[in-house]
Amino acid sequence: MTRMLVVEDDPQLARALVINSQARHHGVHAAPDGATALRLAAARQSDVVLLDLGLPDMDGVDVIQGLRGWTRAPILVLSARQSSDEKSSALDAGADDYITKPFGMDELPARLRAAVRRAEDLPLAPETSLTETADFVIGLRVKKVVRGERDVRLTPTEWHLLEILVTHPRQPVTQKYLLHEVRGVSRHDETNYLRVCMPQLRRKLEKDPSRPRYLITEPGMGCRFEA
Repeated sequence: MTRMLVVEDDPQLARALVINSQARHHGVHAAPDGATALRLAAARQSDVVLLDLGLPDMDGVDVIQGLRGWTRAPILVLSARQSSDEKSSALDAGADDYITKPFGMDELPARLRAAVRRAEDLPLAPETSLTETADFVIGLRVKKVVRGERDVRLTPTEWHLLEILVTHPRQPVTQKYLLHEVRGVSRHDETNYLRVCMPQLRRKLEKDPSRPRYLITEPGMGCRFEA
């Protein structure tokens, strides 16, 4: 049974999310504000968090940062905010997914399954567990990137995206495949999500993000990793 924390100040939507999740046999706790969410998250370990950004007592990004201080449970943002800057702020803070309101209740379960699946520790073959480049080292088994002498902090979604590319070295991975693995969907209107995530990943790993050496986009084909 998946244990969920729903953080939503709209009583009607919160109730709908709780009922929908319980109908799918998930254990659910609900919080109407950020402080309650952080308290419940600390008291009851959750497998996944559904989080509204527009909370009455604090911004949802602050809640993400608070949660990421001690847990790597997937965080799915549910928000009416649609700007790229808002999405980037939430993803940079550690969110795994960003779902724009209004959304269909039939879409949410697929997003949840994808997020939980990404968070699971999947066994890796020894030959793919460590990848070294001239600028950084990627330890996929321990989910760690070291650049110079410093650890690079990646969000869970960034980890999953990097893992897919690194385990398919020098092979273009299509946008459709990446979206299906990272988002649980492969709709054409979701391609903007990769346009947000890939630049973030390049900013963290590439010396010159505008001229990437390792994370290459091939127009019309997809993305590939060059060691």
